[in-house]
Amino acid sequence: MLARQLLLERRLLSLPRAVEQVGCLQNQYAPSGYVGLWTRVAGFERDALTRALERRALVQATLMRNTIHVVSRADYWPLVIAVRAERMAWSRSVQRTDARAVRRAAKRLRRFLADGPRRQKEIADAALWVPGVGIWLDLVRVPPSGTWERRRADLFGLAEDWVGPEPELGEEEAREHLVRRYLGAFGPAPQRDIANWAGMSVRALAGALERVPLRRFRDEAGRELVDVPRAPLPPSAAPAPVRFLPTWDATVLVHARRTGILAEEHRKRIFNVRNPQSERTFVVDGKVAGAWRYDSGRITLEPFGRLERAARAELEDEAERLAAFHA
Repeated sequence: MLARQLLLERRLLSLPRAVEQVGCLQNQYAPSGYVGLWTRVAGFERDALTRALERRALVQATLMRNTIHVVSRADYWPLVIAVRAERMAWSRSVQRTDARAVRRAAKRLRRFLADGPRRQKEIADAALWVPGVGIWLDLVRVPPSGTWERRRADLFGLAEDWVGPEPELGEEEAREHLVRRYLGAFGPAPQRDIANWAGMSVRALAGALERVPLRRFRDEAGRELVDVPRAPLPPSAAPAPVRFLPTWDATVLVHARRTGILAEEHRKRIFNVRNPQSERTFVVDGKVAGAWRYDSGRITLEPFGRLERAARAELEDEAERLAAFHA
């Protein structure tokens, strides 16, 4: 996973290609995407992500698990189509929405947005923001909202206008794309991890998993792991440099639990009900070894245990670069 997540070495990639390689960027907190790309992409400059969002090479929207993600423009519609039915089912079950009522609300909101993006407050003041409407109507978050410069993601536009019309792509074909995208970024993995990441059931992905050509492995406990062909499998002894991860980095979420990058004893320190975000973390030798924060022009390290002298020196050098990135 470290190799596929661009955490063994920074790569010189276009931002759409980098985002596709890591599966997409979870982005509830706008700076997360910027730090996530800085730690993965060689030569990344902070305003590059803002420009990519403005130029629509990257798109920000609520997608998998009804959570804000940044995806490439090419990935947007396939991922929307893949998860749409499951998101609607979630809305009916959890939000207790009536599909016909929300569909009518979505039609009214489409007319409201026909002349261009509108602020969330404008939509709410017009009584058009109802539970589930953003699932029945495909919306994107339009820059400058949701960027480093303006962090609140509250400017919405129609995806069909911002990205382009929805393509003639079937649900099952879109789900095959989702399976390949996840495994290319996190595999080898059990089928349930793909489903957890997507916010779907394994049953909903069963057809796609049957059709996509897969490699199959067994983990130490005998569980089946699947993977896409020809994906990199570096040796376990491959050196892993220190890396700083943002809040909600996908490598530490539950769907990637099997990788062991975050020891279970530390999970409650990273994710807890008192903190609306996860903690920012740093990785030493491929394992989360502590948390970090930026304050008054400096990166402060909060290690979970004793750090070797060489690792601390490497962290401090990287922290200086990260502080300069924030400044």
